Amino acid sequence: MRSHLEEQVADLLDQLNVDYEYESEKLSYVIEAKYIPDFKVGDVYLEAKGYFPSDQRRKMKAVKKANPELDIRFIFQNPLTKISKHSKTSYAMWAEKNGFPWCVYYAIPVNWVK
Repeated sequence: MRSHLEEQVADLLDQLNVDYEYESEKLSYVIEAKYIPDFKVGDVYLEAKGYFPSDQRRKMKAVKKANPELDIRFIFQNPLTKISKHSKTSYAMWAEKNGFPWCVYYAIPVNWVK
């Protein structure tokens, strides 16, 4: 048990001869949130990223999962930056792995903005 109250409830259920399971399942849930893209060019969403922490990476994966029809692309200040000190994965590698087109800010493909 992870808390004293849970232990007390379990004791009560035991005393009442109630069959129960403790934390036997994992249930998925969604927290409703809004994403505001940095730029929209036609039907393309452009997200400019310098620092790209793990909470924002999780958010972008969730946005893509909830809206698979959207064309979201990243413009990185430095695509070779590692996602953390101890990782070999760069921002560019993360984007590719997760199906996001990307570029470096000083070389935005012309077809992204026309």
